[in-house]
Amino acid sequence: MIDLYYWTTANGHKITIFLEETGLPYQITPVDIGRGEQFLPYFLSIAPNNRIPAIVDDDPADRGPPLSVFESGAILLYLAEKTGRLIPQDLRGRSEAVQWVFWQMGGLGPMAGQNHHFRHASPEQIPYAVERYTNETNRLYGVLNKRLADREYLAGPDYSIADIASYPWVVPWQRHGQSLDDFPHLRRWFEAIGEREAVARAYALVAEINPDANAPQGEEAKRILYGQTASTVSAR
Repeated sequence: MIDLYYWTTANGHKITIFLEETGLPYQITPVDIGRGEQFLPYFLSIAPNNRIPAIVDDDPADRGPPLSVFESGAILLYLAEKTGRLIPQDLRGRSEAVQWVFWQMGGLGPMAGQNHHFRHASPEQIPYAVERYTNETNRLYGVLNKRLADREYLAGPDYSIADIASYPWVVPWQRHGQSLDDFPHLRRWFEAIGEREAVARAYALVAEINPDANAPQGEEAKRILYGQTASTVSAR
C-alpha cells in the first residue's frame, strides 16, 4: 500500500495519475496547503520541505520499515522503479525519460508556477514579471512542441513518467496566457493524454477532495502559501 499525502495541484496530480495508471494500491491523506496543514509535525517528518506530494511505501523492495519519499519527480522515479512500469527498461530510453522528468522539475514547473503566481496571486500587477514568465512558459511549450514533432511521447514511442510529469503543468495553459493552437504537436500529445481513463480518474479526485479547487484564493491562504521564510520552517 502507498500512503499518498496529496493536494489538488499539478504536482499532486502527477502521482495520482501514476497510481491510477498502474493500479498500485494507495490511499490518500489530504494535506490542505491553503490551511497550512503542510506544516503539521507529522507531515514534516515525511516531507521536510513542507511541500506536497509525499508518499510512504508500506512495502518497500528491501522488506524494511516503511519508506518515505518527497519531491514529485523523485516519487515518480521511485514508483516506476518499484513497479517496473512507465519507464523504459533499456539504458538509453531510461536516460531520456529521466532527463525529461528533471527538465519538468527544473524548468516547466517552476516557470509555469511563477507565471501563475504573477498573473493570478500577486497582490499587485508587475508587468515585467508577467511578461517574463509568460514568455518563458511559451519557450518551454516550444521545447515540448519540437520534441514531440517526430515522436508520440517525450521519451519515445511509449508513454512514461516523462509525460506524466509534464502533462499537469500544461493543463492550465489558458491561465498561463498560452494557446495550444501555436503548438500542434504539443496539442496532439496533450489531447491524447487527456483521453486516458487513468488520467480522467486522477482528475476526478479533485471534486471529492477539494471541491473548491477553482475558487479564488482567500487572503489567509495567500499569506500561508506565499509568505514563507526560513523562520516559518524554524518555528515548526
